[in-house]
Amino acid sequence: MPISPLLECVVGLLSAGMQGMSMMERGGRRRRNPYDVDVCTRKHMEHVVQSKQGTSGREIHLLANFFRLNSRPNWLVHQYHVEFTPEMYSSKLRYALVNSQTQLLGTSIAFEGSILYSLTKLGKKVEEVFTKTRKGEDVKITFTLTSSFPPSSTSTLHLYNIIFKRILRLMDMQQVGRHYYNPKEPIIVPQHRLMIWSGFATAILSYESCVMLCMDLSHKILRNDTVLDIMYNLYEQTTNEGFHDACTRDLVGQIILTRYNNRTYRVDDIEWDRNPQMLFKKTDGSEISYVDYFMQHYNQSVTDMSQPLLVSRVRRRNPQGGASTEMVLHLLPEFSFLTGLSDKIRSDYNVMRELAQHTRVDPQQRSAVLQRFMDCINSNKDVKEMMNNWGLAFDKGLVNLSSRVLPTERLSQNGHTYSYNPNAAEWSRECRGLRLISAVSLTDWILVFARRCKDGARTLMQFLCRVGPPMGMNISPAIMVEVDDRTEAFLRAFQQHITSSTQMVMCLLPSNRPDKYSAVKRYLCVERPIPSQCVVARTISRPHTVMSIATKIAVQMNCKLGGELWEVEIPLKDLMVIGVDTYHDNSLRGSSIAGFVASLNGRLTRWYSRAILQHPGQELTDGLKVCINAAVKKWSSVNQKLPSRVVLYRDGVGDGQLAMVVNYEIPQLLDCLYALSENFQPRVTVVVVKKSGNARFFAKMNSGLGNPPPGTVIDSLVTRPEWYDFYVISQSVRQGTVSPTHYNVVFDTSFMKPDHMQRLTYKMCHLYYNWPVRELGIIVFFLIAVPCYSVLLFSSLLGFVDFSDIIPSYGPLFYPPAHRDLLNRTVTQGIIRVPAPCLYAHKLAFLVGQSIHREPSLLLSDRLFYL
Repeated sequence: MPISPLLECVVGLLSAGMQGMSMMERGGRRRRNPYDVDVCTRKHMEHVVQSKQGTSGREIHLLANFFRLNSRPNWLVHQYHVEFTPEMYSSKLRYALVNSQTQLLGTSIAFEGSILYSLTKLGKKVEEVFTKTRKGEDVKITFTLTSSFPPSSTSTLHLYNIIFKRILRLMDMQQVGRHYYNPKEPIIVPQHRLMIWSGFATAILSYESCVMLCMDLSHKILRNDTVLDIMYNLYEQTTNEGFHDACTRDLVGQIILTRYNNRTYRVDDIEWDRNPQMLFKKTDGSEISYVDYFMQHYNQSVTDMSQPLLVSRVRRRNPQGGASTEMVLHLLPEFSFLTGLSDKIRSDYNVMRELAQHTRVDPQQRSAVLQRFMDCINSNKDVKEMMNNWGLAFDKGLVNLSSRVLPTERLSQNGHTYSYNPNAAEWSRECRGLRLISAVSLTDWILVFARRCKDGARTLMQFLCRVGPPMGMNISPAIMVEVDDRTEAFLRAFQQHITSSTQMVMCLLPSNRPDKYSAVKRYLCVERPIPSQCVVARTISRPHTVMSIATKIAVQMNCKLGGELWEVEIPLKDLMVIGVDTYHDNSLRGSSIAGFVASLNGRLTRWYSRAILQHPGQELTDGLKVCINAAVKKWSSVNQKLPSRVVLYRDGVGDGQLAMVVNYEIPQLLDCLYALSENFQPRVTVVVVKKSGNARFFAKMNSGLGNPPPGTVIDSLVTRPEWYDFYVISQSVRQGTVSPTHYNVVFDTSFMKPDHMQRLTYKMCHLYYNWPVRELGIIVFFLIAVPCYSVLLFSSLLGFVDFSDIIPSYGPLFYPPAHRDLLNRTVTQGIIRVPAPCLYAHKLAFLVGQSIHREPSLLLSDRLFYL
């Protein structure tokens, strides 16, 4: 491979990073851009790809939740730097002083701390005006022209978003976090003491041919119980000694909303030695109690004078630049409400079903709501006046675009090739009765169960021995170990019965207690590394579902032993695919876990997995270097050569972190790869995977709008001009609107065509080996008229199982009541939303962050032990 293009890319990326740092040094601390508009990667890859649009697949016409933003001809905005003499530290005072200069600046102005945007160009580059505060203090304001921007400039995007936030406020929307909601029309769920605020997530950015507003529905779920109510409940459920620990465990790290100002805060601590009657200093230096403060400012009466105070540490930006400061805020539990859903609520099927009716909006309803809101914006008198002053206007309708649907992939399983229904995006029926590609026989293993689960353990054992042979997996009876329902008893059983020849340990747990599960996994992943399978006893409590449950468990155990299930055709030879994802460990403040998964064979059916604990201040690439080094050596030992291509899918990149990946991670990862061998120069592709975007696409159908079919690729019009990016809709959903996954190729020396890159990404979404899906259908049966047939029909069709390795963080299993008219069919093979190595990496990082809190043993690195 020629070295010069590669060096050119690396040098270009590094120079872009140095340029960004120099800009930051000149202007002081710059706010992190959540949309990564300053990161341009496409221009450094022009020698690799001239056009990022593919050609394969059939054409499909879509609508997207984007509205064009138009500006009048010769539109130009001027940016000024604003200084105050003497310095004004109050933000409100600064805004008031600038807004008083409309005669000089005009009515179309937007001011943020020290930056002013205006359509009016002042006569001088440096303009000085003198004014007075309300207290009569003389103030000099200096306006210095820094630059002027056309409509499509990236520097103008910040202004557009400021203007649209004003529009939302004119529409009586209130900001909560990043998004805006309408608290005047909440959706009340009284039986569950929940409330839903409807709102919008918006962003105005420059896309391929124009500037557009991307707007999607957003819902904020609030609990009607205050934090103080939750503390009361915990006090009744715990002893005095355990009350503080219980509150810390359930509340610290949570996001709360204070309704008196509609702001959200993170709970960082609880100060038990403070109460509302204590005094604190205000900004003017005077002291006041919390009780008096809330009465004077918000007309809120404090009822519990002994409640502790919640602590939230907030970083505040200096309006004049420079380092930000950390402020410690004290909040009253009585006026704070938890946002989001607890694990208990998530595990309640009735609650989740009712919430889904309001939050999972189908494409027809979603597009109608967006269109109706845009009509309200365009018809609002105040909004029209402001937009006319700025010389801007939104299109009335959603954007139309043309996209493609990739061909359906063909899968292979032990010599048999088959396809699947592309609209369903699953192949459970097609692969039924086929042997697995590689089945590992289970001859020496242990089943540990609690005493009250004895009958269930015997039943599960019998069915496992029956379902294994048809798949090519011979399962011998396990060593049955009966223990007390105590964590210590399970651990003692492991110590006594696990030998050097033991292949696997299965635990039949009577409940899904997180402490017991964590202790089991920690011991079997770290202290005595061996593949393990945990099953909750009530999973096998229904006789008519045990066969299907045992089948899935056997398949999962085969994966954990190193077996392979199915494959998809991969034309590229000597290819290594890597997935990286991160998870933040709340138990270790400031620490995070990076999951690393790399393929080991050409069929991409075997994987090398490691988890890295990242401590505060530590570079992620420090751990990734070790992982890549070990993965390449393992790949070489399996294939007897080094890979010629490496494709890395980087998930877990938050908003505003793209520059860090491009400028720091990629050069270090390349150094690591090329240092492995003098002649090792693989072609490298790095793709950032993002699932949390707001883009939505609607397919035009005869009956209206629906979800695009799986395999839909969008690589034009709504993609970013400075990136080599595309969207893929890979999965199928039965309720609501499907969410596309955004892929951004930030580094590429592989010379793959866009078609090949898109097809490879879509293929990788077929290779996840633990895919349970719930399909809901309506079945009408008459229990009184034909009781026998109804019971038989119900018994055969109405069983629900969750085939994941049951851990408490996923929520307990839900079983529909006997009277529910839902047909549930379990599917174990299908397409997922992201490439398989990304989801494997996420599962690994999640397990370590939730339960183990330590790096798993390297003896398990060539197994999917975390499924």
